[in-house]
Amino acid sequence: MAVNAMTAKEVTKKVINKEELFILDVRNADAYQDWKIEGEKFEYLNIPYFDLLDGVEGILDKIPAEKNILVVCAKEGSSIFVAEMLSEAGKKVSYLKGGMKAWSEYLEPVKIGNLNDGGEIYQFVRIGKGCLSYMVISNGEAIIIDATRMTDVFLDFAKSKNAKITHVFDTHLHADHISGGRMIAEKSNATYWLPPKDATEVTFKYMPLEDGNVVTIGNTAIHVHALYTPGHTIGSTSFVIDEKYLLSGDILFIDSIGRPDLAGLAENWVGDLRESLYKRYRELSKELIVLPAHFMIIDELNEDGSVAEKLGTLFAKNHGLNIKDEKEFRKLVTENLPPQPNAYQEIRKTNMGKISPSEEEQREMEIGPNRCAVR
Repeated sequence: MAVNAMTAKEVTKKVINKEELFILDVRNADAYQDWKIEGEKFEYLNIPYFDLLDGVEGILDKIPAEKNILVVCAKEGSSIFVAEMLSEAGKKVSYLKGGMKAWSEYLEPVKIGNLNDGGEIYQFVRIGKGCLSYMVISNGEAIIIDATRMTDVFLDFAKSKNAKITHVFDTHLHADHISGGRMIAEKSNATYWLPPKDATEVTFKYMPLEDGNVVTIGNTAIHVHALYTPGHTIGSTSFVIDEKYLLSGDILFIDSIGRPDLAGLAENWVGDLRESLYKRYRELSKELIVLPAHFMIIDELNEDGSVAEKLGTLFAKNHGLNIKDEKEFRKLVTENLPPQPNAYQEIRKTNMGKISPSEEEQREMEIGPNRCAVR
């Protein structure tokens, strides 16, 4: 019996619109506990696929009759099988097309706002992974910041806006996801920028992104001002765009601050992290809109699906920005750390150009939630 396929885009809309959805996740319990689809009004039931091979009669009383039901698995095959059995039992059911693989890779473009010259800035929300990428467009030119490996999304979006990509930036050497920056630069003949202190081991050519760099796109001077803010990595660099937006990379999030240990140097870098957050950011305008490179929890999404907040609001509400005692701060960022991201060492080597895993290998390396923040 044919059942409906629900796309990652459709599920994302339900997350943003705070709609109800009942999710039957048929992955193993450990995979489900590590990482699942999250929505404010979603309900969940986790029953491994192998427990349902003989039928779904034993779980029918746990499946609500009046709600939309979505069956989820890793790559879609198992969820189709279970969804068909539930449909035969009279339930209104869909399966997630492409499974959690598709959920991990979907990007939702959200317009953040207009620039002073009529240009625009867009945020690309990787809803299943918590990654945030950016495109700034002005007078037929575009720059991309912290792109993911789904490069066609950015190339196609720029084309739809009749914009030529001229510059591509990474705020730091990423450890939780594979960057698409270098590939986008190659495909569009753009300049690829990377902080040199993060690039001591890279195997490719790049433009050194250093404090005070100003890159201009468009005919009317959209300024992208680089601000050296180490702490998450030794090269971490923020951007002030159009004197209106602060792209904070993985230094500052809406609900937390960046972790300093993904190169194994937490004790070395914690002082840099505090200096960046408590001194360099304090010198900036509180009216700047903070646009981070990741979000941790679904509550960080705004009504339109964007992840953004004024710097002044974060100074008031973000706990990581309000720890006066330096010893307490040091303890927070060295002891309250979640597990390392899956395959983070291999991801760093990929982003350095040291290894070249296949597309399927890259997909497997990235499976799971992002873990760039201090808890």
